[in-house]
Amino acid sequence: MTQIQPKLNTVTCHECALNVEIPALNHKQKAHCPRCGFTLTAKNDHALDGIIASAIASLVLLFATLPFDFLSFSAQGQKQQMDMLSGIRTLISNDYFSLALLQTTATFFIPLLVIAGFLYLLVPVRLYNKPPKAAALVFKWVFALLPWGMVEIFLVGALVSLIKITSMADIGLGKSFVAYCLFTVTMIIMLTYVDKHQLQTWLNLPIKHHSPHPDSVQHTWSLIITACVCYIPASILPIMNTRFLGQDDPSTILGGVILLWEYESYFIASVIFIASVMIPILKILALIVLNLSIQKKYRYLRRQRTLLYRATEIIGRWSMIDVFVVAILVSLVQLGNTMSIFPGPASIAFSGVVIITILAANSFDSTRIWSIEDK
Repeated sequence: MTQIQPKLNTVTCHECALNVEIPALNHKQKAHCPRCGFTLTAKNDHALDGIIASAIASLVLLFATLPFDFLSFSAQGQKQQMDMLSGIRTLISNDYFSLALLQTTATFFIPLLVIAGFLYLLVPVRLYNKPPKAAALVFKWVFALLPWGMVEIFLVGALVSLIKITSMADIGLGKSFVAYCLFTVTMIIMLTYVDKHQLQTWLNLPIKHHSPHPDSVQHTWSLIITACVCYIPASILPIMNTRFLGQDDPSTILGGVILLWEYESYFIASVIFIASVMIPILKILALIVLNLSIQKKYRYLRRQRTLLYRATEIIGRWSMIDVFVVAILVSLVQLGNTMSIFPGPASIAFSGVVIITILAANSFDSTRIWSIEDK
């Protein structure tokens, strides 16, 4: 079947709401907003086939992560094996259902729904040159779910977990770990092909123009305040408790960073410090600055503030690394009084900080940075 050639015309910028007329683009050409610099669309002649192929590969690899061992841990003559399902059961048995739900949702169910959504939308276009039923609704939900999938963050968390306990025990990588690594790669490949405007054109969806939300400033303030409140217990309470030979050793986020530094694990200590300490604080401060600039009708440095907002959207999810590290270690290290790891109350509070700051970034209306100049 001949590759569908989308006809590009008017695109509304996601970040400043400027309507831009775009001529037909050639393969690998991009169109940028002349006002804020946001990439409006990128033409790729192989995008349709690329999304479908990588989505099918991702689907197969995702289910391949379930039946095999993910990691194994042996110390003091005892051995513990963990697969994806047993890890969730361990969290639930330790009364951390919310942590189990968060991990399962972010690393399995949301990616699964996103993959299924793209296949549902694009396979009929590829085979029959027409969109499926309810294409607009599925399209909306797929893009709403995309920021909440944390496949690559979970994988980095798994690698950090391995490095954290390598000095204490022998670690083995199972078939599911390899499958999850490959699944992460295929998911990333799939998302590199995704262009929202091209998809809208293939599916014959109308281009909706942005309308500013009148209460966005108030909503963002309420979420920022809630995140600040949650950050207090997240930073002072233990995020993890290690039981070694019957002795409990609780550690906070910062305490864990200091301990890693003392053991000369400088890279991992730096990763955890940046992801779990610096990024949440900087994201909250950035949202405060951005929201104040809208409230005070600040007219300057519009492009710089837009770039700051763009950064908060990209980096905020990565703070979840420490939560995934705790979840993986709890699932893996369960050797009774010899050595066991349990989640601390800060893990829930810190998860709340990450989720609430993502919601705050989503509620902030970046187009209002630019609408002030038009008044």
